Amino acid sequence: MAHGTSCGRTRGKTRGRPRGKTPLTLTTTFALALALALALTGALTLGGTTDAAAAAPTPAPTPGELTPHAIESTYVSGVSSGGYLADQLHVAHSAVFEGAGIFSAGAYDCAQGSVNTALYACMDTYMPRKSPAQLEQLTRERAAAGRVDPVVNLAGDPVWLYHGGNDRTVDRPVNDDLGTYHRDFGADVSYDTSSAAGHAWVSPLGKVACAATASPYVNTCGTDPERSMLSHLFGAPVNPATTAPLDGTLVRFDQNRHAPGGNAAAVSMGKDGFAYVPKACAGGPCRLMVALHGCQQTYGQIGDTFMAQAHLNEYADTNRMIVLYPQATTSLDNPRGCWNWWGYGGDTHYADKAGKQITAIMSMVKQLGG
Repeated sequence: MAHGTSCGRTRGKTRGRPRGKTPLTLTTTFALALALALALTGALTLGGTTDAAAAAPTPAPTPGELTPHAIESTYVSGVSSGGYLADQLHVAHSAVFEGAGIFSAGAYDCAQGSVNTALYACMDTYMPRKSPAQLEQLTRERAAAGRVDPVVNLAGDPVWLYHGGNDRTVDRPVNDDLGTYHRDFGADVSYDTSSAAGHAWVSPLGKVACAATASPYVNTCGTDPERSMLSHLFGAPVNPATTAPLDGTLVRFDQNRHAPGGNAAAVSMGKDGFAYVPKACAGGPCRLMVALHGCQQTYGQIGDTFMAQAHLNEYADTNRMIVLYPQATTSLDNPRGCWNWWGYGGDTHYADKAGKQITAIMSMVKQLGG
């Protein structure tokens, strides 16, 4: 998929909007400084040890390819760095994504291409950051230049946000900015700040105590945020998650086929990506959910822990939903395997349609949608 193009849509996105639309470079010094900062503070960090749930389907031993399906609507979700990238995907391709669910992240392009801003303004709040109004204006300017889809698409979109009371990695005001940003564009925002969670994706299948911020950063809080998120995104209550063994297949595919230049590692993405395809989606229309892990939650670091414990596959089985799990990886200027939300690797377009990781993921979305 070429840079700057939009993955067209033929379904969905009809909530009162116009029809017919197509659906700082880090030097080695900065990379080392970032690695040191991460080692000292734990910032931009998610994950550590492998603790996969027993119910997780076993990935195919050799990579195959994504098979086209009848996709009726597309959504994106993510946590921390994955939450930032989820928002970038939603804003850049708002003609494709119906809505977004985000655990613990800030407003679109908060980092402004600066690792210092990312660390000290968009996670901690020691430094000043651009206001939601300033980032909204930036978005309008990028839309006028064709770098992101028209902002009118964001009006009415469901956006589900979550921030735990013990999250000290991304400060609450930063997450608040994300809510303000989308409300100002007319989105239907649901914002859950009721839990005592640490910095994590929260799930009934999580193994970490609710208030902790600890590896592998999938916490349990006695609630089911996924049910709330999916109900808000889909605009109706969802069927209960299955408690039976999963009936679908975890497809393993080669991300090199989707990365710019055919080289996933060059854009800090792993060789293999995954998609959970329920049996019900073998025929007939299904929704698509793109689910983005956080830093140090990649398959190369913790196996299928995130995919197993996110509590999305269980809802996929009962709600005709395919779950796409793209994978980041580590690199010199991305030592924790984070998604690109501050412009590492020289990608100055990381938050718009020409972003290298955005381009790769949109190629996957297009392949799944046929």
